[in-house]
Amino acid sequence: MKHYALAAGRIMAAAFLLLALLRLLPAWADDAYQIGAGDVLSITVYGHDDLKTKVRVSENGGIEFPLIGSVQVGGLKPAEAAKKIEHLLADGYIVKPQAQLYVEEFKSRKVVVLGQVKHPGLVELSGPATLLEVISKAGGLEKDAGAMVSVTRTVDGKQQTVSIDIKKLLEQGDTENKNNMQLLGGETVAVAAAKEEDAPVAYVTGEVNRPGMYPCAANATVLKMVSLAGGFTNIASQSRVKINRSANGKKQVLKSVDLDTPVRPDDVIEVPESFF
Repeated sequence: MKHYALAAGRIMAAAFLLLALLRLLPAWADDAYQIGAGDVLSITVYGHDDLKTKVRVSENGGIEFPLIGSVQVGGLKPAEAAKKIEHLLADGYIVKPQAQLYVEEFKSRKVVVLGQVKHPGLVELSGPATLLEVISKAGGLEKDAGAMVSVTRTVDGKQQTVSIDIKKLLEQGDTENKNNMQLLGGETVAVAAAKEEDAPVAYVTGEVNRPGMYPCAANATVLKMVSLAGGFTNIASQSRVKINRSANGKKQVLKSVDLDTPVRPDDVIEVPESFF
């Protein structure tokens, strides 16, 4: 009996530990994160062990689930995707199903890091990431990096930019408060050179030889900005260049722009890879 009691105690302790760890998961993993292509999902249905599934989200945002087949979960929060699976299972398959869905691997979220870092470009998030962690993944700051870092993200359909004193964050170990913000993916992190902090700039990313932040003169065009970024790579699609622009607090995307299109300060020029 003593052994049974000991085993039961260990099981209860493990259960409490699991609950505690779940509470420590970042809020965005459940409340803000939207499922995307490449994510690996773990799905269970209470009382139906045969439906336990581990699946990777396809490029079009779909998964295959037992009994109900293809399910579109891309763009949904984990709780929303679980509710959708419950609804589909309840339609003639299971009475009052209870589904749980967790994101085991985060593959769909990327952050664009530009400017004075050692390896500017796209940083893929494999889980929760702070500003300092993302900058570290980009190789860290260059020696001539300025004090301020700008983080641009879209919130409720509107583009917002936050400026953070990165030198203070590093020197004072200020890693616990809002300055070391969590990044969910889709943000642009720009690290200006010290001498450029007060000058207008635009950003060039994608298939150029030196992605980064560059001075944006009054007569700047897409071609001139790409030239500053070292020109197109040999796999660049010059006919599908996009400009991400903030106008009146709202984000605009200009697609397939001409190379002589004027560029405004804070524009983000994206050069995609050619399909061929």
